[in-house]
Amino acid sequence: MNKAFTKESDGDDDDDDVALPALPQGTKNYMTPQGYARLRAEFMELLDVERPKIVEVVSWAAKNGDRSENGDYLYGKKRLREIDRRLRFLTKRLDIAEVADPSLHFGHDQIFFGATVTYVNEAGEERTITIKGIDESDSLKGEVSWISPIARTLLKAREGDELQLVTPKGVERIEVLEVSYPRPKA
Repeated sequence: MNKAFTKESDGDDDDDDVALPALPQGTKNYMTPQGYARLRAEFMELLDVERPKIVEVVSWAAKNGDRSENGDYLYGKKRLREIDRRLRFLTKRLDIAEVADPSLHFGHDQIFFGATVTYVNEAGEERTITIKGIDESDSLKGEVSWISPIARTLLKAREGDELQLVTPKGVERIEVLEVSYPRPKA
């Protein structure tokens, strides 16, 4: 059989993006302007820089003869599939992105998307989090997704409010101590 009609696959070429966070059905993909710019920059870097380099390597490797044992060719094809999968994912996320500028709420004490919130739990532990988009949150930096349980509990609350956070261990009472937003750019 001619190799042109066979599918080359390592078995990991599914299009499901299983490890990537899913958005709830029918919701918008809220992002800060900085988060949108980061995703857009990644998209452009992959499309304009990285993908053309890999295409060039694959093209060169294909000219070297037997492709079945050609490491440059096999790795290049696999990398191209990874890049194309990421580009499809970024395209979908950027298409449904709703950019919400948190600085518009500067000076308010009510919690909306983009707020930095300091709260205290029953044990007296203070925590500070920033509510961000699902594609830009980083728990190591104290950033949580707007669809996380803590963010959903805090949204629309105000400084001084006492709330009930549902956790796997049960219901925990928390109190909002401080709400802040980034200062608008002049």
